[in-house]
Amino acid sequence: MKSESERRAIVRSARRRGGRRSAEQLPPLSPAMPDVAPAVFPGGATADGRVAQYLDDRFRARDVKVWPLSGDASTRRYYRVAVDGELSVLSLNPEPFDADQLSFVIIRHLMAGWGLPVPEIRDMEGALGILLLQDLGDLTLQEALKGARPAKRKELYRQALDQLVVLQREAAGAPQRAVCFQVAFDFEKLSWELHFFWKHFLEAYRKCDLSVEDRASVADGFHRLCAEIASWPRVMCHRDFHSRNLMSHAERLWWIDFQDARMGPVTYDLASLLRDSYVDLDEEFVAEMAEEFRQRAVPGEARDTFQRRLELMSIQRNLKALGTFGYQGAVKGSRVYLPYIPRTLANVRRNLARYPELSGLRRALAHHLEELR
Repeated sequence: MKSESERRAIVRSARRRGGRRSAEQLPPLSPAMPDVAPAVFPGGATADGRVAQYLDDRFRARDVKVWPLSGDASTRRYYRVAVDGELSVLSLNPEPFDADQLSFVIIRHLMAGWGLPVPEIRDMEGALGILLLQDLGDLTLQEALKGARPAKRKELYRQALDQLVVLQREAAGAPQRAVCFQVAFDFEKLSWELHFFWKHFLEAYRKCDLSVEDRASVADGFHRLCAEIASWPRVMCHRDFHSRNLMSHAERLWWIDFQDARMGPVTYDLASLLRDSYVDLDEEFVAEMAEEFRQRAVPGEARDTFQRRLELMSIQRNLKALGTFGYQGAVKGSRVYLPYIPRTLANVRRNLARYPELSGLRRALAHHLEELR
């Protein structure tokens, strides 16, 4: 463990790296923010005492305001903080952390060094579980696509695919010592995610009671799918590269939620992006973007091999997403992700139908999920 003086040195270093923007450069507060008066610190109330303690310690006697932000499916909480008018996002981790061991910090520094668009870390207080990050605004790719003209839509997706190519290329040539290089989408991880779907979507959320025969068919299908995916070559993956984790800010796309980056198939992040639970993309567009990516990322791989790997990866990825949606609905009581279930099931049905060797899996699931029939 680091001494107090060493930990403070890390904080000061992080603050220097993050820099400060002048007041005239600050973006206006988003209209999507809650229409309520912000909490004011010090002296005001907050949902977590650690936030109040941190703000009082760092910014005492300055004009500080804070707004809670809607979070994701993780255990972290987020706040938008204005200090003398300058905006940042405060990420509140559930537990204290050592900056030298926190995956978000490690992977963020790696990705920044590879030229990828990740937010600055402006400050950190590991004892309180707090990171202060560059504010990328509220406009996700999901929202930016609404009403976008076809040319703009294609421009945004090409930008995202360009960034994926950089990730795979730069990581392949980097030292492989960091934690993200030591974990992978191996057979065990892929299988765990599919059984998470089984437990939390099929059984808990949809209340499905599978027969012995259907259980055997599902288990066999999952084994076949995971065994093949686990046998493919691996590259560095963002791990959750979809339209809600790409922010449109300052005329470019920025990455968030990358702390679980790990090794996996070339098509893993591509499947997340092009078979996205949150966005409708027509088949012609998906095929065009996939082929452009293949030509840049793995030009030596046959088109039919690449297509198969994209579609099988999409099946696994979409089932994994349904597991998360089911868990949030059945266990956490959250309805936030329920509207995205039909689109995700449609993606699964479309891709399962293309592979006769997975027909047993499709039939068994379709006995209980009418969307797959």
